[in-house]
Amino acid sequence: MFKNYLKIAFRQLLRNKTFSVINILGLAIGMSAFMLLALWVHNELSYDRYHSKKERIYELWNKSIWSGKLECWNVTPVVAAPTLRQHFPEIEAVTHVDWPNERFLSVGDKKLSARGNMVDPEFLSMFDFPLISGNINTVFKDPHSILLTPELAEKIFGHEDPVGKVIRIDNEYGVTVTGLINTPPNNTRFQFEYLMPWSLHEELNGQDNNWGNNSTHTYVLLKEHASIDNLQVKVKDLRRNYARDSDPYDMFLYPMERWRLYSSFKDGVESGGKIELVTLFGIVAGFILLIACINFMNLSTARSEKRAKEVGIRKTVGAMRSSLVKQFLGETTLLAFISFVLAIIIVQISMPAYNELCMKRLFVPYSSPVFWVLCIAFILLTGLLAGFYPAFYLSSFNPVGVLKGTFRKVGALVTPRKVLVVLQFVFAIVLITSTIIVRQQIRYVSERQVGYNKDRLVYHFLSKDLDKNYHALRQEIIAADLATSVTKTSSPLTEGWSDSWGFVWEGKDPNDKTDFDRFCADEHIVKTAGLQLLSGRDFDLQQFPTDSDAIIINESAAKAMGFKDPVGKIVKDGDVPLHVIGVIRDFILNSPYHPTKPIIIEGARGWFNVVNIRLNPQVSNLAPLEAIFKKYNPEFPCNLYYVDEQYARKFDDMNRMATLATLFASLTIFISCLGLFGLSAYMAENRIKEIGVRRVLGASVMNITSMLSVGFLRLVFIAFIVAAPLAWWLTGSWLKDFPYHIALRWWFFALAGILATLIALFTVSFQALKAARSNPVKSLRTE
Repeated sequence: MFKNYLKIAFRQLLRNKTFSVINILGLAIGMSAFMLLALWVHNELSYDRYHSKKERIYELWNKSIWSGKLECWNVTPVVAAPTLRQHFPEIEAVTHVDWPNERFLSVGDKKLSARGNMVDPEFLSMFDFPLISGNINTVFKDPHSILLTPELAEKIFGHEDPVGKVIRIDNEYGVTVTGLINTPPNNTRFQFEYLMPWSLHEELNGQDNNWGNNSTHTYVLLKEHASIDNLQVKVKDLRRNYARDSDPYDMFLYPMERWRLYSSFKDGVESGGKIELVTLFGIVAGFILLIACINFMNLSTARSEKRAKEVGIRKTVGAMRSSLVKQFLGETTLLAFISFVLAIIIVQISMPAYNELCMKRLFVPYSSPVFWVLCIAFILLTGLLAGFYPAFYLSSFNPVGVLKGTFRKVGALVTPRKVLVVLQFVFAIVLITSTIIVRQQIRYVSERQVGYNKDRLVYHFLSKDLDKNYHALRQEIIAADLATSVTKTSSPLTEGWSDSWGFVWEGKDPNDKTDFDRFCADEHIVKTAGLQLLSGRDFDLQQFPTDSDAIIINESAAKAMGFKDPVGKIVKDGDVPLHVIGVIRDFILNSPYHPTKPIIIEGARGWFNVVNIRLNPQVSNLAPLEAIFKKYNPEFPCNLYYVDEQYARKFDDMNRMATLATLFASLTIFISCLGLFGLSAYMAENRIKEIGVRRVLGASVMNITSMLSVGFLRLVFIAFIVAAPLAWWLTGSWLKDFPYHIALRWWFFALAGILATLIALFTVSFQALKAARSNPVKSLRTE
């Protein structure tokens, strides 16, 4: 019997080649889109879930009032780790993890940059990053040690054994390779090419016992059976009990399982996070697969008349309805299997581009038995979902009515197929609207006034040699007529690396905890960056030597301090008095999606990590500039960055989301149009005699085309009525997360509706014109 069903299924595929191709293609595209999204969702859900001790690993967080709001953040004082280690017996291990740093590594003539962290030895036992070589208990015994990933080791040493070899770091100190560590997988927050011991950090920077300096991440491993609730009570008062300053705030431990998806806080309470995007993508994946199945249902029932007599004859000779259901579900499952094979091919071909778009290293786990079990379940589920309605619909035909030709119900106002098409277009219109609004939001924010001139502005990170030779470097660049101005800053103009609420000024409320972005700059910062000076002047150490203790503030800082005429006012940073010499217009230092924070730019007394160069308009080749950097920094490669390009990278995530939304909206529209194509074919097939009569009575092709199209456009209009308020609610909720955002305009929704209508009209017109141009003689003759 199974063999007979299989033969019938293949015969049906070959007999209706066009519809078979459309069926398989639509289902394959839906399945491939579902699989691509499912891979992304699984990757996000699996973040840091592979660690064997994940239930006992926590991250130390702070909680305090900043600028009138209760804020939470996960950057903590260095001194917190040894304090936890010494005074909390419930804790088994503690480790620092500093910010990922890009350092220059050199061995002989081989020089390259790599990104890694400094950690405590406990890091290796807390987290599952197994060593390929080396002893976990001794690899960090010497402060001048380093662990390399196999990829980095091969870049530096080729196929030689790197253990025991010395690497020069930043041309300042040497470290010995004590082992190899597995490359971190793509689903972990810890992405490193090397690890070095925290004891080296202390040797280079000294002991940091300042509770006010939040500069590192702190992770703890609880002992088995330790009570996290009791520990949270004690950790809450960690700073109050051990800090010597007068500015206490709460601390708490945040579990590993919440890090990736839930670490967004509002008013000190967890308020979602990336889980919202993961849930959205999961819903989109499910709906795309559902729409592909709906498309299959429509196409299957559209061809029902072709198989009606077959069903009638089978029932007449004694076939049970259950056997017909099994037959039709078997055919659907076969189609689902063929579609799945095609979907796997599509996924494999598109994976490199998809990974580049998502900035991930996703892959299909062909070697996993669980994967194949899920694939079989996926095929069966898709086959059942797509074939359930057609199987029961076809098997329900009355053999008497079928053989008489009286089983059709063309004039029904509401049919399952119409409902399914409306559902398809509701989802499609929501996706189109969302894509339009996301792109408008990107455009709106990207056109926001930056507050400085990004054009022809480049920067280079300072090394020890560049810092030592800075004045000679600056003079030579200007003498070569390569730049109009050069200055040093603590960070690039596109990034804020420090903030503080510890500034004091006359008349400050003791309870005021306004958070200021702290930025440091050498003389000529206003000229070099193209900042807009509202009052006062730029730093100028030659004319005003006291500018080393001067500051320039932005207008938001002047407002926060209550200064009407800020120039000349004194602001204290700790015990150091700083005098205001200028006020600049607000400029975007961090996120362009949020309001500008108060900014204090400190003068030459600050610290510097970046040299900024305002290029001459005539400079079109950076080679002469690179040669000067190479002269004063011979041990390092010259890496110049354009500020406008780095600023544009702030929109990468949003552009990525817009691209994904466009991609999946297009796929949804395509699959929906296949469903509409099926419904129009069904309607034309069932009204073929009516069309013939109208043609004989003088109806034009345009009249008949309009008659057949109006009903479908009515479905799209109903879908728009349903989709518009749904899209308004969804996009409005999304935009609320951005303090700086667009207002929802009526034309966003109208444009989406018009696009959907035009696409639907084009799809339906093909079948309508085909039916209208058919020979009425053929349609009216006796069957």
